[in-house]
Amino acid sequence: MGRRTLLLIAALLVAALGTGLVFLYAQNAQNNAKAGQELVTVLVAKQDIPLGTTGSAASSNGDFQSVQIPKDTLVNGAVSDAAPLANLVAKAPIYAGQQIISQQWGTSTSTGGLAVPDGKVAIAVNLSDPERVAGFVVPGSTIAIFTYGNTAAPGKDGTAPTTQVPGVKLLLTGIPVIAVGPTTTVANTTGTAQNQQIPTAILTLAVTQEEAQKIILASGKVASSQYNGLYLALQTGTSVVSNKVGATNATNLFG
Repeated sequence: MGRRTLLLIAALLVAALGTGLVFLYAQNAQNNAKAGQELVTVLVAKQDIPLGTTGSAASSNGDFQSVQIPKDTLVNGAVSDAAPLANLVAKAPIYAGQQIISQQWGTSTSTGGLAVPDGKVAIAVNLSDPERVAGFVVPGSTIAIFTYGNTAAPGKDGTAPTTQVPGVKLLLTGIPVIAVGPTTTVANTTGTAQNQQIPTAILTLAVTQEEAQKIILASGKVASSQYNGLYLALQTGTSVVSNKVGATNATNLFG
């Protein structure tokens, strides 16, 4: 047996040994991952599912995909079986990668395709990745909203506040997210990050009239306490709105 043949055999043995070690490493890593956290099965959208699509049609089209995810990332209302959705329709567009949740499906697509809770209206806000928790906010999520505003500064020696200082403060809590639009990108031409593409998405929230007014005001420019322009809210037959509700401004935004 020649030297060249021996070298070839040795190379094949080394390659086989390397492949085996990689397989064992990957298997061990997977086992460690499963041991460290509980996995659950959930349906996700394999591709975009348009408004009004029936569950049976989505199944036939291969729109659903069964995957395993860590239990702590499971969205409230997520489903693992498409059978109960067969005779229902998508009440809002569902985008690829989203978990399939029961709140997205119903018997009709009325009210603009959104399931708005009784007594509330739906408004939308456009946020970039950092402001929407890097895309982890999905339909069915419940969120807290922080904003920039003036807060009272304590006086000397514990006396009553006498001045207002700018800062970040909690605005609202327990706000349900009922829809999330597809991610788009916009060019940031300010500061040092000129022409940087910033991922953004539109989130639709179910809120009361007072909550809507606060979000609309807080959505204005950081340097200004005024909001100029139009802002729409989607009403349902049970929405509670009244022009007798007082205006929201910088003095009562956090009240």
